[in-house]
Amino acid sequence: MNNIYHPTISCALISLRPSADFIVRGSTYSGIEWLSEDQSIPTEDEVNAEILLLTQQWESKQYQRDRQEEYPNFVDYIDGLVKGDQDQMQAYIDACNAVKQKYPKPPQE
Repeated sequence: MNNIYHPTISCALISLRPSADFIVRGSTYSGIEWLSEDQSIPTEDEVNAEILLLTQQWESKQYQRDRQEEYPNFVDYIDGLVKGDQDQMQAYIDACNAVKQKYPKPPQE
């Protein structure tokens, strides 16, 4: 699975000014057509900083995406619950914990 994320100028503008109206032509700051009269257009430095922040936020959650790929199907747990099979439910919990150990949550900065 390709977990590469490239936030665009549009992503940054939406993050910075969620209710603003704009059009982006191409992939450069000069391609922004700002349509919102009630909000100021973010500066190019603000947009670039937001793109960097969005990228860092995405990268900091890589462990979640890795875990998601390897967690067992929750149906196994529900099946054990319905059948009253404690061993099956514990096997599910153990498998989840193994995935969490394999992909630990990074320390908070």
